[in-house]
Amino acid sequence: MKEQQPIQEELNNEVKEDNMNPSNDNVNVSNDDNLEAEEVNSTDAGEGAASAQSAVSAELEQLRNEVQEHQQRFLRSQADFDNFRRRTQKEKEELGKYASAKLITELLPVVDNLDRALAAVKENAEAESFSKGVDMIFRQLEGILSAEGLTPMNSVGQPFNPEYHQAIMQVESDEYEEGIVVEEVQKGYLLKDKVLRPAMVKVSG
Repeated sequence: MKEQQPIQEELNNEVKEDNMNPSNDNVNVSNDDNLEAEEVNSTDAGEGAASAQSAVSAELEQLRNEVQEHQQRFLRSQADFDNFRRRTQKEKEELGKYASAKLITELLPVVDNLDRALAAVKENAEAESFSKGVDMIFRQLEGILSAEGLTPMNSVGQPFNPEYHQAIMQVESDEYEEGIVVEEVQKGYLLKDKVLRPAMVKVSG
């Protein structure tokens, strides 16, 4: 009987220890559930972050495209303005350069008449003094027009050029080849580098 008492006490102690310490299987099951929950939460968080990053990247790309488009528009506008400024400057320079063209054109018949008068007077020896006076007036007028950039064309002996000559007649000529100006009926004039009036000429045929 005395030997059975210690055995009984050992059994009681083991029961108490089992009640105080939960089984390892329960602890392991609980830990596995927690790990699965953490993994699910981590996956959801990762997917959300990736989605947000994708949206930000798309918005940045759209903004870059808009900036590039606005920059191209600005460059085109600047180029158009530069072209307009150069064209306006050129027109202004040409306007100043040929501002006297209208007045000179109206004076050319006067020059023609003075030239004809001089040619007629030189044939009359009695009108020599009058001829000198007319010649002085003519040279003075020529000087004023020359200062404005007016220069007469030298057409006789030159190949016919429709940009500078207006043919009124075709004549036979032993002196010149075909297509050469043989006579100037009315002088042509240049105002600087522009044809103000083409010369009226006769051309060899």
